[in-house]
Amino acid sequence: MIGIKDSPEILVVGSFVKDLIVSTNRFPKVGETVLGCGFQTASGGKGANQAIQAARLGAHVTMVGKVGDDIYGKEMIDSCVESGIDCRKVMIDQDAPSAIGNVQLQVDKEGKTQNRIIVVPGANMTITKKELRFLEKEIKNYDMVLIQFEIPMEINEFVIECAERNGVPVMLNPAPSAPLSDSIMSKLTYMSPNEHEAADITGVTIRHDGANVNKDDVKAVINALLDRGVKNVLITLGTAGAAFGNENEFFICPSIQNTKAVDPTGAGDSFVGAFATLVSMGIDHEKSVRIANYVGALTVSKMGAQPSLPWVENVNDLIRERNDIELLNWRKS
Repeated sequence: MIGIKDSPEILVVGSFVKDLIVSTNRFPKVGETVLGCGFQTASGGKGANQAIQAARLGAHVTMVGKVGDDIYGKEMIDSCVESGIDCRKVMIDQDAPSAIGNVQLQVDKEGKTQNRIIVVPGANMTITKKELRFLEKEIKNYDMVLIQFEIPMEINEFVIECAERNGVPVMLNPAPSAPLSDSIMSKLTYMSPNEHEAADITGVTIRHDGANVNKDDVKAVINALLDRGVKNVLITLGTAGAAFGNENEFFICPSIQNTKAVDPTGAGDSFVGAFATLVSMGIDHEKSVRIANYVGALTVSKMGAQPSLPWVENVNDLIRERNDIELLNWRKS
């Protein structure tokens, strides 16, 4: 085992979303109706997804969020508890419904997929600072805090400030993209946009053709975020893999090739949850990105967000299958 902490304490403050997944061979045009070829539901939400991935890789995870007093809320909490997450601080709103995600999957003749997602945030947006005052004293007990943009911005800012005062690293996954002040960005230990969110934040488009990415564009995005105070930048690049940069490091790790993409839903969350867990274990940045790429590859190979999130043994099996010797014993299953 590489690292300094087998089971880091990770706090996730974020969203729960019940995914309602419709598959079709072609997205409809405006005003058009098409027949679907499949339907299923799955528990999701960026916060819950990242929490479950962290837990399945060995972290002790506490989840803070809010659901409605409905069947979807119960199912989403149960999904987290089944992965070993402490959900005692998850709140239930008696008035607002649990959030739902309308996920449309277009499946072509070769089985490749594209997705479109509309999230109705429901109870996620009713969290208040008063309800989270306990973090002012308790946040110091964690090795890493993960947050995203599917809850109110003032809540994210409150959590970031609490963590910064207590010297706790913060990983922000800025999805969906939204404006963020330089003051808040300067308090972030890690920021993990995908290429589209990075373009929204910096104005720089990262050009790439499949697995070939323009390194100058990637460096420009990373430098723009570092200039605004972020200490470490992690960018997911789809089929081109992922890039990482700080004042002393810059590298791009290619994606895992020859894996069948069944459903990309949750892949970014699995990558972020994995990376945060791995660095909290003391694994260096580059190895953490490489292992997180395996985690993401496994996630896209199955349907649904949380049902597809891999466990330690799944990651080890794929690493062993690809004979990536340097990474083989990152953690025993």
